[in-house]
Amino acid sequence: MSKPKEKNSLRKQFVESIQHKILSGELSVGTKLPTERQLAEELNVSRQVINSGMDELKAAGFIKVVPRHGTYVADFRVDGNINTLNAIMDYKGEDLREEEIRSILEVRWGLEHLTIKNAIDNATDADILALGEIVKKLGAAQSPEEAATLSFEYQMTLATIGRNTVLPLIISSFKAPTTILWERFVRLYGVKTLYDNTARAFKFIEERDYEQAVEWLNIILRETISGGHRIYRNY
Repeated sequence: MSKPKEKNSLRKQFVESIQHKILSGELSVGTKLPTERQLAEELNVSRQVINSGMDELKAAGFIKVVPRHGTYVADFRVDGNINTLNAIMDYKGEDLREEEIRSILEVRWGLEHLTIKNAIDNATDADILALGEIVKKLGAAQSPEEAATLSFEYQMTLATIGRNTVLPLIISSFKAPTTILWERFVRLYGVKTLYDNTARAFKFIEERDYEQAVEWLNIILRETISGGHRIYRNY
């Protein structure tokens, strides 16, 4: 008999495998999945593992069961919920579809308008100085991973010094996909490009110039979403 921990581990592996295939586009909306018996035989696990995993995927809006017809990949944008969002935010693969990457960047676009305004209005001079130290470290980053980590630290610090209690929590929930995207950006365009963009943004925040800061944010995010610095271009 399988131990509970082993079953949970196998279930988690199964769920993450299906989520990966859906989020990467390998399994498209409407695709019919094999039966639980077929999946259990194919993966060499018990039907109980598959059944509990299917329940979790259904609860997160990734699949739907059509009585007497089978189980299909659902449109999680329509059928999803907070569990779906959590799964996407925890997704660490580098195969997110262009649509999901664009969506994450567009949400970030909206959030950063607020983080910039709050920081300019509420941050102390000491807060701004600390933010500048992160920018300096970013300029000296030696790898895509280090640069991405520092870029996220910059975003989190910017949100925190704005004195909004909820905003840092929202930004933090984007950590996994955001870090992956900035790693990809640096591999494509180099640490210097990310540093130059961030340093210029910081300059406007340091000067407490909201209009210029937002205008620069709009420029760099347009470039990242649909311009010359698109993140979802293959590298």
